[in-house]
Amino acid sequence: MAREIVLDTETTGFEPTQGHRLVEIACLEIDDFIPTGRSFHTYIDPCRDMPPDAERVHGLSGAFLRGKPKFEHPEVVDAFLEFVGDAPLIAHNATFDRNFINHELGVVNREPLHEPRWIDTLALARVRFPGMHNSLDALCKRFKVSLSEREKHGALIDAKLLAAVYLELKGGRERRLELTTAAMAVAVTAAARSAYGARPNPLAPRSTEEERATHAEFIRGVVKNEDLWARFGL
Repeated sequence: MAREIVLDTETTGFEPTQGHRLVEIACLEIDDFIPTGRSFHTYIDPCRDMPPDAERVHGLSGAFLRGKPKFEHPEVVDAFLEFVGDAPLIAHNATFDRNFINHELGVVNREPLHEPRWIDTLALARVRFPGMHNSLDALCKRFKVSLSEREKHGALIDAKLLAAVYLELKGGRERRLELTTAAMAVAVTAAARSAYGARPNPLAPRSTEEERATHAEFIRGVVKNEDLWARFGL
């Protein structure tokens, strides 16, 4: 599998064309559905007030964000684009995150992250669970992904939760079983290769000399005096 990036954002509102801005971006790298431990996370000064409704959701106040790097600063836009590279981007309700990120990229004259790159876990969940609640919280509960670390919505914790949900949507438990079975098969093969060899102390014969002589006479009679085992170097 190719490298993939799980992404989440927090904003001042719902619509970038109405003056709302990004205030937080978090990205987690996964490889073959396994988190690598690499991440990108930053808070962003939106250069505007924080509406009370938005602050109630993510807990980020205007005072906290004031003085944080702006989106156009290299430690935000350049570092973000370098981290995501050309990898597919996984987000829940991806249209929301894509619209905000592309709006901010447009403001600083950067190329947008085009729609074909994005994987929407909300769309995946609606296919798998039609007619059910498919919010990130609902999916976490359905897949028994713990929400204990999350007090408010935050991009970093939500990206971690989304990575776990994405794994489950792509067949997580079954996939882990496949990996475990494959690992066991490798171990068994390795054990089989090393389990047999010359005994340090050869076993004593289980037959008597008289029994071996009787057997040899029988074989000579059956195969017309030809030594049957000579064909096999025995």
